[in-house]
Amino acid sequence: MTHIRKILPIAFIIFFTASCQNDTDNKKETEYSDAFSFAFMTDIHLNFRAEESYLGFKEAIEKARYMGAEFIITGGDNVDADVVGDDEKSARAMYERFSEIIEQSGIDFHVTIGNHDRFWHLENSLITHGTSLFKEFFPDTYYTYECKNVKFIHLNTSEVCEDKYCVSEIQKDWLHEILDNTNESTPIVLVVHVPFLSFYYPALYGYYTNTDTFENFKEIWQMFENHNLQLVLQGHMHLYEELNVLNTQFLTGGALSGRWWAGPYHGTKEGFILINWDGHDFSWDYIDYGWQAKN
Repeated sequence: MTHIRKILPIAFIIFFTASCQNDTDNKKETEYSDAFSFAFMTDIHLNFRAEESYLGFKEAIEKARYMGAEFIITGGDNVDADVVGDDEKSARAMYERFSEIIEQSGIDFHVTIGNHDRFWHLENSLITHGTSLFKEFFPDTYYTYECKNVKFIHLNTSEVCEDKYCVSEIQKDWLHEILDNTNESTPIVLVVHVPFLSFYYPALYGYYTNTDTFENFKEIWQMFENHNLQLVLQGHMHLYEELNVLNTQFLTGGALSGRWWAGPYHGTKEGFILINWDGHDFSWDYIDYGWQAKN
Protein backbone atom coordinates (compact mmCIF):
# COMPACT_ATOMS: atom_id res chain seq x y z
CA MET A 1 0.00 0.00 0.00
CA THR A 2 1.31 3.42 -0.88
CA HIS A 3 2.13 5.42 2.23
CA ILE A 4 -0.77 7.79 2.90
CA ARG A 5 1.45 10.87 3.28
CA LYS A 6 2.31 10.65 -0.40
CA ILE A 7 -1.39 10.59 -1.30
CA LEU A 8 -2.92 13.18 1.02
CA PRO A 9 -1.31 16.42 -0.21
CA ILE A 10 -2.68 15.79 -3.73
CA ALA A 11 -6.16 15.17 -2.39
CA PHE A 12 -6.01 18.27 -0.19
CA ILE A 13 -5.02 20.50 -3.11
CA ILE A 14 -7.96 19.23 -5.15
CA PHE A 15 -10.44 19.64 -2.31
CA PHE A 16 -9.30 23.03 -1.01
CA THR A 17 -9.46 24.76 -4.35
CA ALA A 18 -13.17 23.92 -4.40
CA SER A 19 -14.14 25.80 -1.23
CA CYS A 20 -11.48 26.69 1.32
CA GLN A 21 -7.84 27.50 0.78
CA ASN A 22 -4.77 27.08 2.96
CA ASP A 23 -3.14 30.48 2.68
CA THR A 24 -0.89 32.31 5.12
CA ASP A 25 0.09 35.02 2.63
CA ASN A 26 -3.17 35.99 0.91
CA LYS A 27 -3.84 39.60 1.97
CA LYS A 28 -6.70 40.34 -0.42
CA GLU A 29 -9.83 41.31 1.52
CA THR A 30 -13.28 41.37 -0.09
CA GLU A 31 -16.84 41.89 1.05
CA TYR A 32 -18.67 39.12 2.91
CA SER A 33 -19.56 36.36 0.49
CA ASP A 34 -22.08 33.55 0.20
CA ALA A 35 -23.30 31.31 2.97
CA PHE A 36 -21.73 27.97 3.83
CA SER A 37 -21.97 25.19 6.41
CA PHE A 38 -19.38 22.98 8.05
CA ALA A 39 -19.15 20.38 10.81
CA PHE A 40 -16.92 20.56 13.88
CA MET A 41 -16.04 17.04 15.05
CA THR A 42 -13.81 16.79 18.08
CA ASP A 43 -12.46 14.02 20.33
CA ILE A 44 -12.95 11.22 17.82
CA HIS A 45 -10.48 8.92 19.63
CA LEU A 46 -9.95 6.40 16.86
CA ASN A 47 -8.41 3.45 18.60
CA PHE A 48 -6.86 0.29 17.21
CA ARG A 49 -8.55 -1.63 20.07
CA ALA A 50 -12.05 -0.37 19.25
CA GLU A 51 -13.20 -1.15 15.71
CA GLU A 52 -16.52 0.57 16.36
CA SER A 53 -14.71 3.91 16.57
CA TYR A 54 -13.86 3.76 12.86
CA LEU A 55 -17.43 2.78 11.99
CA GLY A 56 -18.79 5.62 14.13
CA PHE A 57 -16.48 8.13 12.48
CA LYS A 58 -17.72 7.09 9.04
CA GLU A 59 -21.34 7.37 10.18
CA ALA A 60 -20.74 10.89 11.47
CA ILE A 61 -19.15 11.94 8.18
CA GLU A 62 -22.16 10.68 6.26
CA LYS A 63 -24.55 12.48 8.63
CA ALA A 64 -22.62 15.75 8.20
CA ARG A 65 -22.64 15.37 4.43
CA TYR A 66 -26.41 14.65 4.45
CA MET A 67 -26.99 17.81 6.52
CA GLY A 68 -25.13 19.96 3.99
CA ALA A 69 -21.66 20.37 5.52
CA GLU A 70 -19.25 21.55 2.85
CA PHE A 71 -16.20 20.63 4.92
CA ILE A 72 -15.28 19.14 8.28
CA ILE A 73 -13.01 20.57 10.96
CA THR A 74 -11.67 18.22 13.60
CA GLY A 75 -10.97 19.52 17.09
CA GLY A 76 -8.15 17.19 18.10
CA ASP A 77 -7.75 13.83 19.82
CA ASN A 78 -8.32 12.28 16.44
CA VAL A 79 -6.45 9.08 17.37
CA ASP A 80 -5.20 7.59 20.63
CA ALA A 81 -1.54 7.60 19.61
CA ASP A 82 -0.29 8.37 23.10
CA VAL A 83 -1.79 5.30 24.80
CA VAL A 84 0.31 2.63 23.10
CA GLY A 85 3.58 3.38 24.86
CA ASP A 86 6.50 3.10 22.44
CA ASP A 87 4.57 0.90 19.97
CA GLU A 88 5.19 3.01 16.87
CA LYS A 89 3.60 0.42 14.58
CA SER A 90 0.23 0.67 16.35
CA ALA A 91 0.32 4.47 16.55
CA ARG A 92 1.19 4.72 12.88
CA ALA A 93 -1.60 2.27 11.96
CA MET A 94 -4.16 4.54 13.65
CA TYR A 95 -2.96 7.55 11.65
CA GLU A 96 -3.01 5.54 8.43
CA ARG A 97 -6.63 4.46 8.95
CA PHE A 98 -7.67 7.98 10.00
CA SER A 99 -6.04 9.42 6.88
CA GLU A 100 -7.56 6.78 4.62
CA ILE A 101 -11.07 7.51 5.92
CA ILE A 102 -10.53 11.21 5.27
CA GLU A 103 -9.17 10.59 1.79
CA GLN A 104 -12.01 8.26 0.84
CA SER A 105 -14.74 10.48 2.32
CA GLY A 106 -14.85 12.89 -0.62
CA ILE A 107 -15.28 15.88 1.70
CA ASP A 108 -12.73 18.50 2.74
CA PHE A 109 -11.06 18.02 6.15
CA HIS A 110 -9.06 20.45 8.27
CA VAL A 111 -7.39 18.58 11.12
CA THR A 112 -6.46 19.97 14.56
CA ILE A 113 -3.95 18.26 16.83
CA GLY A 114 -4.94 17.22 20.37
CA ASN A 115 -2.99 15.92 23.33
CA HIS A 116 -3.79 12.27 22.51
CA ASP A 117 -2.53 12.73 18.94
CA ARG A 118 1.01 13.16 20.25
CA PHE A 119 3.43 10.23 20.02
CA TRP A 120 6.42 10.72 22.27
CA HIS A 121 8.76 7.99 21.09
CA LEU A 122 10.27 9.37 17.90
CA GLU A 123 13.59 11.19 17.67
CA ASN A 124 13.38 14.83 18.82
CA SER A 125 9.86 14.24 20.17
CA LEU A 126 10.47 16.42 23.23
CA ILE A 127 11.60 19.31 21.03
CA THR A 128 8.58 18.93 18.75
CA HIS A 129 6.09 18.44 21.62
CA GLY A 130 5.37 14.91 20.35
CA THR A 131 4.06 16.13 16.98
CA SER A 132 6.49 14.37 14.61
CA LEU A 133 4.17 11.49 13.72
CA PHE A 134 1.18 13.81 13.25
CA LYS A 135 3.23 15.93 10.84
CA GLU A 136 4.09 12.91 8.73
CA PHE A 137 0.43 12.80 7.74
CA PHE A 138 -0.67 16.45 7.97
CA PRO A 139 1.21 19.60 6.96
CA ASP A 140 1.40 21.35 10.34
CA THR A 141 -0.07 21.67 13.81
CA TYR A 142 -1.00 25.35 13.39
CA TYR A 143 -2.09 26.95 10.14
CA THR A 144 -4.65 29.21 8.52
CA TYR A 145 -6.91 29.28 5.46
CA GLU A 146 -9.93 31.18 4.19
CA CYS A 147 -13.38 30.03 3.15
CA LYS A 148 -15.50 32.58 1.33
CA ASN A 149 -13.72 35.44 3.13
CA VAL A 150 -13.96 33.92 6.61
CA LYS A 151 -10.49 33.28 8.04
CA PHE A 152 -9.91 30.07 9.98
CA ILE A 153 -6.93 29.80 12.32
CA HIS A 154 -5.95 26.49 13.91
CA LEU A 155 -3.66 26.62 16.94
CA ASN A 156 -1.81 23.85 18.73
CA THR A 157 -2.79 24.30 22.38
CA SER A 158 -1.32 20.90 23.28
CA GLU A 159 2.22 22.23 23.33
CA VAL A 160 4.01 21.98 26.67
CA CYS A 161 5.64 24.80 28.64
CA GLU A 162 6.95 23.79 32.08
CA ASP A 163 4.59 20.79 32.24
CA LYS A 164 1.49 22.82 31.33
CA TYR A 165 -0.46 23.13 28.09
CA CYS A 166 0.47 26.32 26.26
CA VAL A 167 0.95 28.15 22.99
CA SER A 168 4.72 28.42 22.62
CA GLU A 169 6.67 31.56 21.74
CA ILE A 170 7.38 30.28 18.22
CA GLN A 171 3.70 29.67 17.57
CA LYS A 172 2.76 32.99 19.13
CA ASP A 173 5.17 34.83 16.81
CA TRP A 174 3.54 33.09 13.87
CA LEU A 175 0.09 34.18 15.08
CA HIS A 176 1.27 37.79 15.44
CA GLU A 177 2.33 37.78 11.80
CA ILE A 178 -0.97 36.26 10.66
CA LEU A 179 -3.03 38.86 12.53
CA ASP A 180 -0.82 41.72 11.36
CA ASN A 181 -1.74 40.73 7.81
CA THR A 182 -5.45 40.25 8.47
CA ASN A 183 -7.96 43.03 7.93
CA GLU A 184 -9.63 44.04 11.21
CA SER A 185 -13.09 43.44 9.72
CA THR A 186 -12.41 39.92 8.47
CA PRO A 187 -14.53 37.34 10.35
CA ILE A 188 -12.26 34.89 12.19
CA VAL A 189 -12.95 31.37 13.47
CA LEU A 190 -10.30 30.11 15.90
CA VAL A 191 -9.91 26.35 16.38
CA VAL A 192 -8.10 24.76 19.34
CA HIS A 193 -8.14 21.46 21.21
CA VAL A 194 -7.25 22.29 24.82
CA PRO A 195 -9.73 25.10 25.55
CA PHE A 196 -9.44 28.73 26.53
CA LEU A 197 -12.36 28.52 28.97
CA SER A 198 -14.58 25.73 30.29
CA PHE A 199 -17.01 25.10 33.15
CA TYR A 200 -16.23 21.37 33.14
CA TYR A 201 -14.78 21.22 36.65
CA PRO A 202 -17.27 23.58 38.34
CA ALA A 203 -20.18 21.73 36.72
CA LEU A 204 -19.00 18.21 37.55
CA TYR A 205 -16.95 18.67 40.72
CA GLY A 206 -17.85 22.04 42.21
CA TYR A 207 -14.47 23.76 41.88
CA TYR A 208 -12.51 25.62 39.22
CA THR A 209 -9.04 24.62 38.02
CA ASN A 210 -6.94 25.50 34.99
CA THR A 211 -5.77 21.89 34.67
CA ASP A 212 -7.48 21.42 31.31
CA THR A 213 -7.10 24.89 29.83
CA PHE A 214 -3.89 26.14 28.30
CA GLU A 215 -1.61 28.28 30.44
CA ASN A 216 -1.40 31.50 28.40
CA PHE A 217 -4.99 31.55 27.14
CA LYS A 218 -5.58 35.16 28.20
CA GLU A 219 -2.54 36.45 26.33
CA ILE A 220 -3.62 34.66 23.16
CA TRP A 221 -7.20 35.85 23.55
CA GLN A 222 -6.06 39.46 23.87
CA MET A 223 -4.19 39.22 20.58
CA PHE A 224 -7.60 39.23 18.86
CA GLU A 225 -8.91 42.39 20.59
CA ASN A 226 -8.69 44.52 17.43
CA HIS A 227 -9.98 41.79 15.14
CA ASN A 228 -13.39 40.35 14.30
CA LEU A 229 -13.16 37.09 16.25
CA GLN A 230 -16.56 35.47 15.71
CA LEU A 231 -16.13 31.94 17.08
CA VAL A 232 -13.71 29.90 19.17
CA LEU A 233 -14.14 26.15 18.62
CA GLN A 234 -12.72 23.97 21.40
CA GLY A 235 -12.43 20.28 22.26
CA HIS A 236 -10.88 18.15 25.02
CA MET A 237 -13.70 18.23 27.59
CA HIS A 238 -16.24 15.81 25.98
CA LEU A 239 -19.01 18.13 27.19
CA TYR A 240 -21.01 20.48 24.97
CA GLU A 241 -20.70 24.08 26.16
CA GLU A 242 -21.75 27.49 24.85
CA LEU A 243 -19.96 30.38 26.59
CA ASN A 244 -20.26 33.99 25.51
CA VAL A 245 -17.73 36.06 27.46
CA LEU A 246 -16.57 39.62 26.71
CA ASN A 247 -18.18 39.45 23.26
CA THR A 248 -16.35 36.22 22.38
CA GLN A 249 -18.38 33.10 21.59
CA PHE A 250 -16.77 29.85 22.76
CA LEU A 251 -18.20 26.49 21.67
CA THR A 252 -16.85 23.35 23.30
CA GLY A 253 -17.80 20.62 20.88
CA GLY A 254 -18.75 17.63 22.98
CA ALA A 255 -17.17 14.48 21.57
CA LEU A 256 -17.80 12.38 18.51
CA SER A 257 -16.87 9.44 20.74
CA GLY A 258 -19.01 10.49 23.71
CA ARG A 259 -17.63 8.54 26.65
CA TRP A 260 -14.84 7.08 24.53
CA TRP A 261 -17.28 5.01 22.43
CA ALA A 262 -19.04 3.67 25.55
CA GLY A 263 -22.14 5.90 25.53
CA PRO A 264 -22.98 9.55 26.33
CA TYR A 265 -20.69 11.53 28.64
CA HIS A 266 -22.51 13.26 31.52
CA GLY A 267 -25.54 13.84 29.31
CA THR A 268 -23.63 14.94 26.19
CA LYS A 269 -24.42 12.42 23.48
CA GLU A 270 -22.00 11.35 20.80
CA GLY A 271 -22.17 14.17 18.30
CA PHE A 272 -20.75 17.13 16.44
CA ILE A 273 -21.62 20.79 15.89
CA LEU A 274 -23.11 21.82 12.54
CA ILE A 275 -22.23 25.47 11.96
CA ASN A 276 -23.85 27.78 9.40
CA TRP A 277 -22.54 31.11 8.10
CA ASP A 278 -25.12 33.30 6.36
CA GLY A 279 -22.64 35.88 5.12
CA HIS A 280 -22.88 38.00 8.28
CA ASP A 281 -23.47 35.77 11.33
CA PHE A 282 -22.88 32.23 12.56
CA SER A 283 -25.53 29.86 13.91
CA TRP A 284 -25.10 26.29 15.11
CA ASP A 285 -26.72 23.12 16.40
CA TYR A 286 -25.33 20.17 18.30
CA ILE A 287 -26.09 17.05 16.25
CA ASP A 288 -26.63 13.62 17.74
CA TYR A 289 -25.70 11.56 14.68
CA GLY A 290 -27.40 8.41 16.00
CA TRP A 291 -24.49 6.37 17.29
CA GLN A 292 -25.40 3.67 19.78
CA ALA A 293 -22.65 2.13 21.94
CA LYS A 294 -22.25 -1.58 21.36
CA ASN A 295 -21.43 -2.41 24.99
